[in-house]
This record gives sequence, C-alpha cells and structure tokens, in this order.
Amino acid sequence: MLQQTQVATVIDYYTRWMQKWPTLQDLASASLEEVNQLWAGLGYYSRGRRLQEGAQKVVEELGGHVPHTAETLQKLLPGVGRYTAGAIASIAFGQATGVVDGNVVRVLCRVRAIGADSGSTFVSQQLWSLAQQLVDPARPGDFNQAAMELGATVCTPQHPRCSQCPVQSVCRAHQRVEREQLVASQSLPGSPDVEECAPSAGQCQLCAPPTEPWDQTLGVANFPRKASRRPPREECSATCVLEQPRALGGARILLVQRPKSGLLAGLWEFPSVTAEPSGQCQREALLRELQSWVGPLPATHLQHLGQVVHTFSHIKLTYQVYGLALEGQIPVTITPPGARWLTREEFHTAAVSTAMKKVFRVYEGQRPGTCKGSKRSQVSAPSTQRKPSPGQQVLDSFFRPHHPTDVSSLNSMAQ
Repeated sequence: MLQQTQVATVIDYYTRWMQKWPTLQDLASASLEEVNQLWAGLGYYSRGRRLQEGAQKVVEELGGHVPHTAETLQKLLPGVGRYTAGAIASIAFGQATGVVDGNVVRVLCRVRAIGADSGSTFVSQQLWSLAQQLVDPARPGDFNQAAMELGATVCTPQHPRCSQCPVQSVCRAHQRVEREQLVASQSLPGSPDVEECAPSAGQCQLCAPPTEPWDQTLGVANFPRKASRRPPREECSATCVLEQPRALGGARILLVQRPKSGLLAGLWEFPSVTAEPSGQCQREALLRELQSWVGPLPATHLQHLGQVVHTFSHIKLTYQVYGLALEGQIPVTITPPGARWLTREEFHTAAVSTAMKKVFRVYEGQRPGTCKGSKRSQVSAPSTQRKPSPGQQVLDSFFRPHHPTDVSSLNSMAQ
C-alpha cells in the first residue's frame, strides 16, 4: 500500500484490510472483487491484485512461508520489485540489504552532492550500491526505516530542515550552500565544486551538467536534479449514469466491469466510450454502448451534465458526463454478464475508482430536487475531508511531541 501512496492515506485502508484478512490464507481465499472493493480509492490498482496473487502463491506453492531474502522475494512473488523486496527482507527478516525509495534518493543525492539525473540507470545503480554499503548489518530494518523517515520528515523536497538534520555535518550539499553563501558575501569569484571529479577525464556522470548552474535560491534542494517529466497524455471519454428510479426495491444505477487487464483492471464503472475532445459523435456512440447492455433506450432523454477531469499517473482523462433516467419504462431486470444494477448505498461500497465517484457527484448535483451549485462544488471532495483524516491525526500526534534523539545509526550512515 505504501508504494506510491503516503502513510497518512494508507493507515485507514491498512486497518480495514487487516481486519478483513488477518492472515495470508484469508487473503489468498478472497475474490478479486473483494480485493478491488477494499482497495478502491488507493489508486494503482494492480498493486492490490498483485498482493493477492502473491498471497495465493505463498499459500499454494510455497507452503505458507514467505521468502526471507530480497533475491527470492523479488524472484518468486509477483509485483515485488527491488525496493519492496529490500524493505521486507530487512525489516521483517533482518537481512542486511539496502533500500532506495524516493526519500532515500533525495537523502543520498544531497549527502553526496549528486547532481545528475537521479532517474538515470547509471545514477540509480550508484545509489543502490551506496545504500548497500551504508546499511547497518546489526539493525538493517531500523536503519532503512530511519533513512526513509529522514527524507520524509527532515530532508524534504522543499524547505528541508537542515538545522535539525543528524547528518548535516557530512552533507556535501549543505557544505556547498555554506560555501556559495560565503563566496557571495565576500564578492569572490566562483570556486571549484566540493568534490573535484577527475577534471581531466571529462564530465562526471554524477555531477550536474554544466547547462544546469547552481541556483542560489534552492540551496540543498539543488539536489537531486530530475529530468523533466513528460506531461500525461490527454484522453477523453463519454460516460453515462443510467438510472432506474422505479426499479424493484428502490432506485438503481447501472455499472459495467472493465477488462481484466490494463488501466483500472476489473473495476466497475458507468458505461463509457472513448470520445474525441471535440465531442463529435460521442452522444451517438454512448447511446449505442448503453443499448448494448440494456436494449432500446429513449435517445432524447440522454442529457449532458458536465465534465470531470481526473489525472492518473500517465493519463489526463476528461470524462464528459451524461445522465439518463428511465422514468416511465418497464424496469430492466435482466442484464448480461459483466453488468449489474446497484443501489446508491451499494455503489459507494463497490469496487469503483475515484474518477467514477467524481462522475456520480456531477450526476447527483443535477438530479431534480438537489442543489445545483457550481461545477467546482459538484466535483469537489466532501466537506468531511476538510479536517485531517484519522490516519493523518495519528501521524501528527506521533511526530508533534518530539523528534527522535537517537540518531547514531544515521550518523554512522554518513561516516
């Protein structure tokens, strides 16, 4: 769960997960539908699927025993990469193996003044090698967690708290800041870098390129340098909330299941079609999609309600939101495989993505008898999210009273 997601967000999901599946055997026997349902809202849904696949493999093929080393974890379990394998092996099983996540990358790049692109293969390999050299063999799990926490709470991307850093005295980025400030105050010409990297051998592969000069306003945040990311590609989809207000047992809405692979695999969504940004023919295509699930529909009742923009890791997806209520028709009671009619209560607990919940809020805002506020209010988060979540409150209370004073392991890292 902590891959790509902050601790404060994960805590509540983790608690519910462990209450439902306290053992590997429990998770292995769960259905993918149940897994997606509990994972809904965390994003990167393949993680939940891989986690269940890993549990099934441990139970069915490995005799219920999780591999104990980083090498076997990465080799035998689906979805376990180098970082996750190292974290599990060191924290759970005491293997002296280093870990490199985003926080550790930032710490190591600043401590060693590595200005090259931290995402490049060469720099990544060097960082893993450095992490392996530094890990404390006596307490590898504590050391790795301390390094990650240092990056998360002190050596932050912006506004790092250098005065509270336990490795400030050996941090080459901090030394560079002090030297640049001294040079500026004395109006002296620029001096050589902290570390001369074989000047006769050409450009060092760990140093920032000459085209990226030192930025005085950034301080230690000059490190690490990252290559500019490509903006997410833009796509457009037309989606429709199809409702039977007078269905047996109460109003119901139609959901259909996404394919078993690809984006949001296996999750449920409102019937949708890929559309052109210009909107040409999207109404007709959407109506055909709806009719493929429930049969003939009154085209004149299909109303455009607005749009929702949701950004995934690599896709910026704009949903054109439509609504259609089957007011005077005979309720549809038979649906093909891959479709289901749900009540509103069932929708909110189903395995649906955050994007679909945004779409549904637009639909709810346009229903007769509801307050039709601005488009912003229709897609904004519920007001209950204005105060910190229980998970965030736990983190705040944990870190507020004091900061750890036993920094011997981190001091040893820098030596």
